[in-house]
Amino acid sequence: MIRLNDFRPAPVTVDARERLRMVVGAGLGILITAIVCHASGVSGAMSWIVAPMGASAVLVFAVPASPLAQPWAVIGGNTVSALVGIACARWVSPPDAAAALAVALAIGAMLALRCLHPPGGASALLMAFGGVTDPHAALFPVLVNSLLLTACGIAWNNATRRPYPHPQRAATDKQLPATEDDLDAVLTRYNQVLDVPRDDLQALISATQLRSYERRLAQVRCADIMSRELVTVEFGTSLQDAWALLRQKGVKALPVVDKWMHLVGIVTLADFMKAADLDLHHGFDARLRGLIRATPGTQSEKPEVVGQIMTRKVRVTRVQRPLADLVPLLGSTGHHHIPVIGEEDRLVGIITQSDVVRALAASEAHA
Repeated sequence: MIRLNDFRPAPVTVDARERLRMVVGAGLGILITAIVCHASGVSGAMSWIVAPMGASAVLVFAVPASPLAQPWAVIGGNTVSALVGIACARWVSPPDAAAALAVALAIGAMLALRCLHPPGGASALLMAFGGVTDPHAALFPVLVNSLLLTACGIAWNNATRRPYPHPQRAATDKQLPATEDDLDAVLTRYNQVLDVPRDDLQALISATQLRSYERRLAQVRCADIMSRELVTVEFGTSLQDAWALLRQKGVKALPVVDKWMHLVGIVTLADFMKAADLDLHHGFDARLRGLIRATPGTQSEKPEVVGQIMTRKVRVTRVQRPLADLVPLLGSTGHHHIPVIGEEDRLVGIITQSDVVRALAASEAHA
């Protein structure tokens, strides 16, 4: 749903010095281009400088890091689009249809040649609507204008410490989780206009980090990080013994197995709390002790063994399953312990949230 607030312009996070750099650079670029072309004495069907150069100057001097502002985009985008517009002016009528087709075909051509440049659409429209049918107009003034403006952009941007052409290098810095404050701080230090909305940039960063984690975790199997020193109990293990194991071993869950190490359930602290009815706050110490303490004799009105309170439906995983598959399970479904099943469906390990955190930290350290 579109809201009125959606039409608010995004803030331009550059200081006064950077704004002055853009303004002066664009002015000098257009001035030099116009003077040189005018002084050349070359005459043609059009003026010595065309209007789309003004839009190109905005990109070259205001957003020199943008793919849309790179030299090949400026030169190729304007020139190819001009040729498309000239062709449409010559062979398509009426002018309205020629103009529409020129812009559409120019975009397609720029995409195919990897020189997408928004002012190219204006170049195509200018030729088509102006009825320019001489292909030399694409060479002068369009190509010559573009070459001169690009040369000015290279000189000015590099003189003012803005790399241009912008190098297409892969990032080598270690990727760390970034917050919105981190992004704001970096954008302030970057001090350049970006042609990407801030929220899209944040989404791209988050998606890139997630993809990086998924890629690294895809190489890690459950067998690589699972705890192999299992602390297990059987169906008939008394609650008192099971509670003692939880306390002594410092664990929060005990897999329940049979004599062949087949998993039949799991008992956790939550199971003890539920069996003792500890949702009620008063007297919970006494109720828990009453549950754990064995009842003398052969009859009891309360659970006495693990099998009576354990959870029977247990989420399990296999030793060769990628760890990445478990992250959503451990992170959002409330599961804190995932038993690992090996050959013949025998229990061979268990994975906890702590194991996953250690794996993430290790993959980050070796990235």
